[in-house]
Amino acid sequence: MIRLTELRLPLEHTPEQLTAAVLQRLQLVPADLLKLHIHKRSQDARKKDALQFVYSLDLELADEAAVLARCAGDMHVKPTPDMTYRPVAQAPAGQLLRPVVVGFGPAGIFAALILAQMGFKPLVLERGKQVRERTKDTWDLWRKHTLHPDSNVQFGEGGAGTFSDGKLYSQIKDPRHLARKVLTEFVKAGAPEEILYVSKPHIGTFRLVAMVEKMRAEIEALGGEIRFQARVADLRIEAGHVRGVVLADGTDIRADQVILALGHSARDTFAMLHARGVFMEAKPFSVGFRIEHPQSLIDRARFGRNAGNALLGAADYKLVHHAQNGRSAYSFCMCPGGTVVAATSEPGCVVTNGMSQYSRNERNANAGIVVGVTTADFPGKPGDPDFPLAGIAFQRQWETRAFELGGGNYDAPVQRVGDFLAGQPSTAVGEVIPSYQPGVRPTDLSTALPDYAIAAIREALPAFDKQIRGFAMADALLTGVETRTSSPLRITRGADGQSVNVKGLYPAGEGAGYAGGILSAGVDGIEAAEAVALDITQHHRAPA
Repeated sequence: MIRLTELRLPLEHTPEQLTAAVLQRLQLVPADLLKLHIHKRSQDARKKDALQFVYSLDLELADEAAVLARCAGDMHVKPTPDMTYRPVAQAPAGQLLRPVVVGFGPAGIFAALILAQMGFKPLVLERGKQVRERTKDTWDLWRKHTLHPDSNVQFGEGGAGTFSDGKLYSQIKDPRHLARKVLTEFVKAGAPEEILYVSKPHIGTFRLVAMVEKMRAEIEALGGEIRFQARVADLRIEAGHVRGVVLADGTDIRADQVILALGHSARDTFAMLHARGVFMEAKPFSVGFRIEHPQSLIDRARFGRNAGNALLGAADYKLVHHAQNGRSAYSFCMCPGGTVVAATSEPGCVVTNGMSQYSRNERNANAGIVVGVTTADFPGKPGDPDFPLAGIAFQRQWETRAFELGGGNYDAPVQRVGDFLAGQPSTAVGEVIPSYQPGVRPTDLSTALPDYAIAAIREALPAFDKQIRGFAMADALLTGVETRTSSPLRITRGADGQSVNVKGLYPAGEGAGYAGGILSAGVDGIEAAEAVALDITQHHRAPA
């Protein structure tokens, strides 16, 4: 097949007009075009009154060689690359020990799925509950102010991505097209087929719940096992090689290959690994607030007179500002037509995140407005024995402060943007109704983050208003705090995917510091599974 890229059409067009544009672009007649498949479709919204769809198409032609010869030198006409996923190994007969996967978020799901598809029958250990039980526990916090520390937005089947916008795009380098494998498996599990071709695919929480269950069922059907409420409390290491894990209930599980697919909030597990001498490093991340606007304001700013067009859906944005104090403030995890959610996993802390359903039809748009922090901002200093965990202490400091500012009952502190910019506390909310549950408390957010972060955000909001008119509207609402933008540490691994000082231990995904979002975590999980499969097959010894 041939891939044709950068084919532009006006917003309102028919399938027949798309076909006609292909024929005209390649100087073909209808009989020459045997099949047309949309590989990618994106929006060009730079000119609000002349919005366009931009297509990348895979074409089956009667004489592909002739077209390629005629279009030699045209960077937009190339052979379609082979994106077929091919397993790197198959489980050997007489495999002695199952590989263990710790965590059942995106990285853990795909690590287990790939291992199962190759015949390795993995054992998955997840500290939280099955996704539907977990959903009920999460609603206890959102509706009743009751936190379940091991079953919440962060912990449980599906990982933190289950309660999010379900975004499925990434900027990772992907020469083997592993992201396509992730998307294909999601479609097989019930995701809409459009995620294979729209430029910024998303699924939404409700659909993710059913999909995760189907993927679990496939893993089990292939011989894998998933144990829930199975928190790993200790790691067995002998002569620099992992030899198993110990669960909180005392169960001892023997294993020579362990994939650590931890979420970025597995703080007690990080502390245990550090105590066991697993090498890790503190790493930068970002902190800030969630900001809410009417979705209609964002739609008008981005799409002009086309705002509300069903073909476009709810508008998003991506913003960045380099502040005078040397910090960068930027939008993070923007959720069109979504809600701000309570995302803490520890008692006495308030943490926010954003979530959307597939429809993205809630009244508000929300995004994190966050500021980068470096390891120099953390308590302690490099070289201290516990410095790799310093980012966790930094996060906890501001999450505890948000809990205090919110009233000490998991309500979140909020402030109108107008008051925040004026340096005065809010006593009530305005036009923008907060979506955060269980509730909010108007206050002064100036002490909710470090001074340099507050200064950078105060400088950034008016700058963002120049790009999106109304962004700094007085009644836009800030909700504190967003602290878990990425893992505060990295469990360092080598080129073989293993921990640099513990053989057989494979750190993977967002918690290990190697991914940022559902898609990249899924890809990283695939690569971890492949590394384990190659390790097992290369060192396998059949039983006597």
